[in-house]
Amino acid sequence: MERSYASSSSTDMASLSASGTGTGTRSVRIIPLQHPSPEKAAGPPTPPLAERIMARLRGMSGQEWLSALLPCSRWMSSYKWREYLQPDLMAGATVGVMLVPQAMSYAKLAGLHPIYGLYTGFVPVFIYSIFGSSRQLAVGPVALVSLLVSNVLGTIVDSSDALYTELAILLALMVGVLEALMGLLRLGWLLRFISHSVISGFTTASAIVIGLSQIKYFLGYDITKSSKIIPLITSIIEGIHDFSWPPFVMGSTFLAILLIMKHLGKSGKSFRYLRAAGPLTAVVLGTLFVKIFHPSSITVVGEIPQGLPSFSIPRGFEHAKSLFSTAVLITGVAILESVGIAKALAAKNGYELDSNQELFGLGVANICGAFFSAYPSTGSFSRSAVNHESGARTGLSGITMGVIMGCALLFLTPLFTDIPQCALAAIVISAVIGLVDYEEAIFLWKVDKKDFLLWVITSVTTLFFGIEIGVLVGVGFSLAFVIHESANPHVAVLGRLPGTTIYRNILQYPEAYTYNGIVVVRIDAPIYFANISYIKDRLREYELNASSAHRGPDVGRIYFVILEMSPVTHIDSSAVQALKDLNHEYRARGIQIAIANPNRQVHFLLSKSGLIDLIGKEWYFVRVHDAVQVCLQHVQNVTGKMSGSSSNETISKRQSGYLQSLLKQDSVPELPPMLEPLLRENIV
Repeated sequence: MERSYASSSSTDMASLSASGTGTGTRSVRIIPLQHPSPEKAAGPPTPPLAERIMARLRGMSGQEWLSALLPCSRWMSSYKWREYLQPDLMAGATVGVMLVPQAMSYAKLAGLHPIYGLYTGFVPVFIYSIFGSSRQLAVGPVALVSLLVSNVLGTIVDSSDALYTELAILLALMVGVLEALMGLLRLGWLLRFISHSVISGFTTASAIVIGLSQIKYFLGYDITKSSKIIPLITSIIEGIHDFSWPPFVMGSTFLAILLIMKHLGKSGKSFRYLRAAGPLTAVVLGTLFVKIFHPSSITVVGEIPQGLPSFSIPRGFEHAKSLFSTAVLITGVAILESVGIAKALAAKNGYELDSNQELFGLGVANICGAFFSAYPSTGSFSRSAVNHESGARTGLSGITMGVIMGCALLFLTPLFTDIPQCALAAIVISAVIGLVDYEEAIFLWKVDKKDFLLWVITSVTTLFFGIEIGVLVGVGFSLAFVIHESANPHVAVLGRLPGTTIYRNILQYPEAYTYNGIVVVRIDAPIYFANISYIKDRLREYELNASSAHRGPDVGRIYFVILEMSPVTHIDSSAVQALKDLNHEYRARGIQIAIANPNRQVHFLLSKSGLIDLIGKEWYFVRVHDAVQVCLQHVQNVTGKMSGSSSNETISKRQSGYLQSLLKQDSVPELPPMLEPLLRENIV
């Protein structure tokens, strides 16, 4: 194919001569692409990982070391006593009062004595306030983790056995070690592969299971312990003849009070403390009723040990292997629940959250808690929301929560003896009702059917096959969707917007025009072994479907395929080899590949692989517009030869003149960015 242009690397712009068939000569301006030399392509040698880490550590100042080791120093060093002290103390006291009854309720859900819930809300709260990076996150026992503990340990040993408690404490240590290691190794990015749809579907199904598991305190008889909905419903129906009215009426009354106070607490700032006072109100009213009337059909908590937890080393390490998968599951669920709310609160309060530091803080809190008889803890959605709404500004609110819990352990445990079990169950049910995220399902149905399907699959699988299977299936489908999207990237045919040098998707901008004999394709993803076959198939389709072009002389076939590679962030060796094969196929059919705007890394790899020399350095361009201009010159030469051999000279002049008019359009000056048309809603 004849090339009629020359470029100069010593000037900023290269000149290209376009010869028409008897119509004169004109010049168009082409920006030369600077190709990397072999030395530059190799790049500077990368120092070993250990050297980079040591260099970074040596470069840290004393303040940076203190901030890394003790994140609490970040807010302590700039603490505004007059502005922050009162809101922190009020928020901490509010959530602390809320935490005391919730901690006992969640311990019962976990199959443990209520005192272990109080222990879990004591030491981890203090430790997280020191090592955690969030200033509003309220750490302690939560419903979902408590259900996971009960579900797994119940299959190993009976909840009345002392080993049950030992394994729950050991689980806290294992979860803490996993979280701390993830933080130290900076593995927080792994959680990005779990979509919000999976989390929402999983928490919705778990909330339903938690509610059904607590209904036994309302009905007055025991039901089967299970994380599956069918055994729970079957057990409830089979034991209906043992139904008792007093606990049902009392539990329903407390639940109604809690829901009303929660609703009023959300309705306005003047009532926001009602939301936090709800659990305490249910506990106080229930205790007073039992002390006054002594109903025999109402079961109560019973005696609770008084005093702070003592230091003890976790036991039961011979069961660690069987608990490992559960520890991994609890770690994932705890991190997702905690980091999600922590990031949202950090954004609302105007500071940055370090996810890896957050993981480390949660890990240290669980490790220390395990040595003081705590079971796994994490950040709570409901208590963190109340902490934020109450005006918490720093981690001092968390320290205040710990002080409230310590006072309860030292002085108030004798008062907890007569708390009705149905009151604690009502607290759990009222808390998990907010986790039933049906609004998310409706939103996903309207916005994205694929995500809605993922939500349904996760929730249904969790309900019918258990929490562990539900998480695995949800994560599996989530990864499958990621892989499918990655292996089938978006590939678009570009056209030129009239009167500009801007090229956009012709499906998004129907008025954009293409040129006969030329296809401009944009690949909106990295090119690697998993998607190169799909990309090659799309390129072959675009070559065959050349009828969409509607500018220029009718050449009847494709002569040039221009690849716009600015969105391509990476290309691997498999993709390079596939492009070499594709280039060979195109050459056999008389088609030339042109590359436009590859980024630095991709450009270096193409150079090292020899693909630049194989395609030809003259076929690499800075802009798509430059590539189109050069290709149009060659299409003109081809059509000129075809027309010269034709007996119909009138048709030849008409084709040549039309192409010259196109080239004149191509010489329009660059437009300022503000004249680029706005994006449309129907983005493809």
